[in-house]
Amino acid sequence: MNKDNQVLTQRREKADALAALGVNLYGNSFKPANSVQELLPRGDSLQPEQAEPGHSRYSIAGRVLSLRKFGKAAFCHLADASGRLQIYLQRDTLGEEQYNVFKKWDIGDIVGVAGTLFKTKTGELSLMASTITMISKSLRPLPEKWHGLTDVETRYRQRYVDLIVTPESRDTFRKRVEIIRLIRQYMNDHGFMEVETPMMQPVPGGATAKPFKTHHNALDMDLFLRIAPELYLKRLLVGGFERVFEINRNFRNEGLSTRHNPEFTMLEFYQAYATYDDLMDLTEEMIASICREVNGTLKISYQGTPVDLTPPWRRLTMEQALVEIAGIDPAVLADEARVFALAQEKGIKLEPQAGIGKAKTELFELLVEEQLIDPTFITSYPTEVSPLARRNEADPTVTDRFELFITGREIANAFSELNDPVDQRQRFERQIAERGSDEEVHPVLDEDYIRALEYGMPSAAGEGIGIDRLVMLLADAPSIRDVILFPHLKPEARGAAKDRDAAGAEG
Repeated sequence: MNKDNQVLTQRREKADALAALGVNLYGNSFKPANSVQELLPRGDSLQPEQAEPGHSRYSIAGRVLSLRKFGKAAFCHLADASGRLQIYLQRDTLGEEQYNVFKKWDIGDIVGVAGTLFKTKTGELSLMASTITMISKSLRPLPEKWHGLTDVETRYRQRYVDLIVTPESRDTFRKRVEIIRLIRQYMNDHGFMEVETPMMQPVPGGATAKPFKTHHNALDMDLFLRIAPELYLKRLLVGGFERVFEINRNFRNEGLSTRHNPEFTMLEFYQAYATYDDLMDLTEEMIASICREVNGTLKISYQGTPVDLTPPWRRLTMEQALVEIAGIDPAVLADEARVFALAQEKGIKLEPQAGIGKAKTELFELLVEEQLIDPTFITSYPTEVSPLARRNEADPTVTDRFELFITGREIANAFSELNDPVDQRQRFERQIAERGSDEEVHPVLDEDYIRALEYGMPSAAGEGIGIDRLVMLLADAPSIRDVILFPHLKPEARGAAKDRDAAGAEG
């Protein structure tokens, strides 16, 4: 029998022995009266080796994270959602029967303990156990630590274990919850109404991406998990709601990376009678205020790189960025043939129907994006790559659109909305006609959305902010998988799950 199987066998033997003693291995009657966080301040006034005056009785429940046994006495650490506390277990206090039950505890067990508070001679607040209760027997050991690439993957695959043993992981997800709460609060405070729009759509729209496809049997029709809520939110502008937002999942049938997950969380919002300039101001203020709230400063570090979120943030057109950051001669950008030649020189492959706007965008993504460390708004995206954005009145070849980049990553995308149904239909038709082999462009025009525009949509601006990437930034997380509780992974290799974590921390 290998070591892993031996450890699992020993655990099951302990469980059987407890059951033979009449212990309910998975009880449901213990109700803790206190949390660890509630008890910790009570130790502030105690001296080493001093018991709390009055000997008040407390009860807590949590997971055993450490065990130190010394024959007739033992120490363990118990952790609940609020913190961890040392427990002192003594045979003379518990009695022979309960102490024999305790001796079959393992690290990872979930237990209930009642007793009185005191400080040890080393000054650590502890609970002197007078009664103990088994709540859930752990049949698998916890790992002592995570290390190496394989175990990093295991952290994502077995997030439940990661959360038990990695306080930093728990802190990241608490921060994520707080960031989303603050976003909601900001949007509500600025008059936006939270709504819900369909997750399954007959025509995927609002972005260029390959959708997930399913089939509805009763309706006998194909449906697509949404790639964006945009077209439905703008239908609500038509209906008379002037400020709307949604925080929810989008789904894109694309690759996996440190920046991409097939399902991800977006904030998307629309404001009538506003322009993309208004949304730049709003975005700058909102993200800065959230950063200040969760981190206490606007000067943060991301993976060792300093980032200053102090407003005002830099604003550049795409052409300015190509000149100032990529170092491209303005004369080259003014010459279509030279732009295509430069793209080819840089190894960029373009569809035969691609125009100069697409070529410039690809050059920007290759040469500029990763250099945008401090927050930078890039504006004036080519009309060719912005089918839903309003043309700039002074230069119709570009749109009133911006993308926000921080640490070389796109955080937000926004534009003044196109509300001309004739222009919108023409752009959709052109996009479909030039689709070629691009599966990210759906071959069906959304006639209902055009019909909605024909009723009249007010001038408006809209924006999408990637929640996962924002959390990565503010929580200093290197991968999107670190901020998604259950990220998508390749199927586990056959046999890889056979107790590779069994050689954990045994008491």
